[in-house]
Amino acid sequence: MSQGSNQFKIGDRTVGENYPPLVIAEIGINHEGNIEKALRMVDDAIAVGCECVKFQSHVIEDEMIPNDVVPGNTTETIWQIMQRCSLTEKEEIEIKEYVESKGAIFLSTPFSRAAAVRLEAMDVVAYKIGSGECNNYPLISHIAGYGKPVLLSTGMNDILSIKPAVEILRKHKVPFSLFHCTSMYPTPYEKIRLGSLIDLREAFPDSLLGLSDHSIGNYTCFGAIPLGARILEKHFTSDLSWDGPDIPISILPSDLQELISGSIAIHKALGGKKEILPEEQATIDFAYACVVTIRDIEKGEIFSEKNIWVKRPGTGEIKAAHYYDLLGKKAAMDISQNTQLKWKHAKT
Repeated sequence: MSQGSNQFKIGDRTVGENYPPLVIAEIGINHEGNIEKALRMVDDAIAVGCECVKFQSHVIEDEMIPNDVVPGNTTETIWQIMQRCSLTEKEEIEIKEYVESKGAIFLSTPFSRAAAVRLEAMDVVAYKIGSGECNNYPLISHIAGYGKPVLLSTGMNDILSIKPAVEILRKHKVPFSLFHCTSMYPTPYEKIRLGSLIDLREAFPDSLLGLSDHSIGNYTCFGAIPLGARILEKHFTSDLSWDGPDIPISILPSDLQELISGSIAIHKALGGKKEILPEEQATIDFAYACVVTIRDIEKGEIFSEKNIWVKRPGTGEIKAAHYYDLLGKKAAMDISQNTQLKWKHAKT
């Protein structure tokens, strides 16, 4: 399958090479378990034109055992964070219904089998699988069994460990997108490695490409578009003063609006060939130079640098590119100064 044919639908939105990138506002756990914050972020994202918001689904007892592991971007244990930030099933249903009532797409990342079961009961349109689960082949197989599109982040994985996940997705014949991702919070620009998109395209030509970006700002998302990324995911918040481990790497509504409009503009600008457009003719008419006489010329006189040169506008018959073709030829008639030359003015 060629890269251009890798398209599928997430709800009613078609994603693919020939479509503007889908921007996902990753609300994640930035709500800190507060549904009012969650709904505000939904409103703020949709207000600036975002088509898709994404959350995280955590059923803690099915996701992990009690532990004291501290992620690199916080001082709390992951157990403490998830206890505070997880939403109830009722809250997730309420958020999904609210998002869809606004005409947007609701997505969520299940971090366990129980979370996937919950989301399937909610009838989500697609599944986002995080980088930590990229090599969790049992969970990927469970999710792929639902037969819905899968968006798979690939941070902390290489081509070798991604291959089994892709084989599972192919086996279940689900459309899928592979997201390049670097699991550092924030990710320094020199660690982004947008060249990984080329590696993913070459290794998995049947995948649509995406970028899950943890760097500061929108630069790397914009840079990923010419390399084939057609789904862009950024952490999102309404207020950078809020608490939360992902808040420092999140973009604000104004940044999200810029990402959406910029990605549309860049996508429109891609492709094409180096040729002269009909729409450039108006500029050609004044910007090109043509061959003109720089003094009066008598019939039979030889054209030279002393009597002809190139000047604007570009409305003459002989453009500057053909100046040297006239040198040495004889004038076929008397010609006054500042005349745009035509081929009939020269003896053949």
